[in-house]
Amino acid sequence: MMKDRRTIPYIIASVLLVFAPLYLNKYWIDVLNTVGLYALLGLSLNLIVGHAGLFNLGHAAFYAVGAYTAAILNTRYHIPILWLLPVSGLFAGLFAAVIARPIIHLRGDYLCMVTIGVGEIVRIALINNVFGITGGSNGIFGISRPSLFGYVIKRPPQFFYLIWIFVALTIFLFYRLDRYSRFGRALNYLRGDEIAAEGSGIDTAHYKLWAFILGAFWAGMAGTLYAAKMTIIAPESFSFWESVLMFLIVILGGSGSIPGVIFGAFLAIGLPELFRDFASARMLVYGVMMVLMMIFRKGGLLPARSRKFPIANVLKNEGRA
Repeated sequence: MMKDRRTIPYIIASVLLVFAPLYLNKYWIDVLNTVGLYALLGLSLNLIVGHAGLFNLGHAAFYAVGAYTAAILNTRYHIPILWLLPVSGLFAGLFAAVIARPIIHLRGDYLCMVTIGVGEIVRIALINNVFGITGGSNGIFGISRPSLFGYVIKRPPQFFYLIWIFVALTIFLFYRLDRYSRFGRALNYLRGDEIAAEGSGIDTAHYKLWAFILGAFWAGMAGTLYAAKMTIIAPESFSFWESVLMFLIVILGGSGSIPGVIFGAFLAIGLPELFRDFASARMLVYGVMMVLMMIFRKGGLLPARSRKFPIANVLKNEGRA
């Protein structure tokens, strides 16, 4: 009964969101589209920061790899943009594997500094048009609109349902991954106590690496949706500030918490639109919010709930019972 009561606010929020295009103007629908994109990015980073405990402040690099992969293949080879979702995710995941493998054992400030460096290297490489295909500081123009069964998606209400259906699918998959898979259990142990998890025989480096790869894969797909929505991308869209904003969403909402990340995206992206007259103070407000969260509510506004795994069920799932 208590569990059912906890789901009521989420059901109400979902129903309101589904019917939002019917009572909001195009501007606010577009704001919700941006919230949805950052919710995807926050969920992808949550795997790395919230579950694996890796301080990643270069997540915009994987977002950029996905967006540029989709843009290049679409504009040069005219591949439909939605077909490129898994392709861009794969490229971002492979890039993450190459980057993360030698640094996965780093912790805290050291890992944080390395990921910041990776993000800046990618951004500068895009600006300098290193491979001759990224368009330099001008970026890439003429990205085609997505289409489904011959129906072209180009207006904000249409993008709203495309983005939020993808968010709903992501929530479902990540929830199943967290609750009902060996990978999810390992990440829960990592989040609870990494030393105890390693002492219990869990290969922490292996699971951290795959969390990094999966998070980058999803960020790459979010980059494809961004490219399809904007039809133009440029290096300044993937700056260090973007990585900070994603990190803020995870920490503010609740590290390791799926509802917390969604709530954090609404607060970090949607709430500032209500106070556009004070846009110059946005960075100051974000900084104060981070300090206050670290002091008074380290788990976030909607923190992840601790879970208990009955040993008989764990052994059965592992194939030992």
